[in-house]
Amino acid sequence: MLNLSSPKMNAVAPVDQPIHRWYRFVLSFPPHLVAHYLAKFGIQTGNTVLDPFCGAGTTLVECKKRKIESVGVEAMPIMKFASEVKVDWTETKRGLLDGVDEVCETISQYSDHTIMGTHKTFSPEEEELLIRNSVSTQPLHKLLILRECISSSSKISRHTKKYLLLALAKTAVKDASNLHFGPEVGVKHIQTDVDVLGKWQNNVIEMAGDLDQHKAHADINAIVKLSDSRNISDSVIDKSIDFVFTSPPYPNEKDYSRTTRLESVLLGFMHDRNQLRATKQNLLRSNTRNVYVADTDDRSTTLPDRVVSLAQQIEKKRIELGKNSGFEKNYHRVASLYFGGMANHLRSLQSCLRPGAILAYVVGDQASFFRIHIQTGQILAEIAESLQYRILDIDLFRTRKATVTRQELREEVVLFQWLGESG
Repeated sequence: MLNLSSPKMNAVAPVDQPIHRWYRFVLSFPPHLVAHYLAKFGIQTGNTVLDPFCGAGTTLVECKKRKIESVGVEAMPIMKFASEVKVDWTETKRGLLDGVDEVCETISQYSDHTIMGTHKTFSPEEEELLIRNSVSTQPLHKLLILRECISSSSKISRHTKKYLLLALAKTAVKDASNLHFGPEVGVKHIQTDVDVLGKWQNNVIEMAGDLDQHKAHADINAIVKLSDSRNISDSVIDKSIDFVFTSPPYPNEKDYSRTTRLESVLLGFMHDRNQLRATKQNLLRSNTRNVYVADTDDRSTTLPDRVVSLAQQIEKKRIELGKNSGFEKNYHRVASLYFGGMANHLRSLQSCLRPGAILAYVVGDQASFFRIHIQTGQILAEIAESLQYRILDIDLFRTRKATVTRQELREEVVLFQWLGESG
């Protein structure tokens, strides 16, 4: 039933990807992968596509470019904001360029002392959320002045400000920070100063050019909602979805919230540890840094025996190795919580799907927990089948080498179908 030996797919060839470059230059899957599956299953105008873990909106943008309506659900406020702006193509090129002129005029009125004197900085509570040395003193000072000039302007509409702030987020991370990504987020060569204003202007100008290309598609609906996808029926209309394309977090020891801390704090989506915790509690449990005592996803009644066995294997290995840190003691629980959360998601999703809806989940095998091999795609398919989805295939998308063992790990697209309650 499951095709596990298929060669890498011949996906649609990548093309220039305007809009995607507005934010999150590191993508979990390439835009042409979405295009491949939209074409494969004949998804077109009149259908509605859902991405329940929409991240920076790759699926939604690709749908909108093809005049296909879409819905995205995202639990992290900064990512929801980014997706929302990226699929709003109603702004004009002239409006953005006027906004840039207004901001530059405001900055020119700052005194030299304000620009070069006492440095603006984050509050101690905000600093505590960041990776140490995420951004140097002078670039941060300039970023905060730029944020103030955008946010406080009475001459720039609230609508236009969203684009300008998204460009600021990209500038902060890509151009002004000391961060690097891959495979983990960390600090690279320290930049003591950066032309923040010039980089930001370039990013806005790039946006303006992209909007000019896609204005004909501005009226295609693309809705983004802030919600926990384990309870997705609370956010999506019943029987409204024809196709699902998504890439949920993988079960590993990567704290996905760390990759967006700088822009989350800069744009005001996160100010202290209480807000960070509230955000993490709405995320699928994929790492030990968002596991809580009160979590119950591991009690799901649809967890297959192999997940129980996997968790036991991880815990046995921990004991054999004598690993006793708080994080390591939770490794086995992450495995159960992750797949239990996915089971709850797929169960909640059923009421949102039209009979015959196709689902495509991009997932990757993992070996982060004491090098125990987690066959994510296989287990997800087993869970889906237990919930009365019909498994269509498991396509090999690509392989990658494990960071420590250099073992080849599969990234796959798990394909299944919802036939309806009586299916």
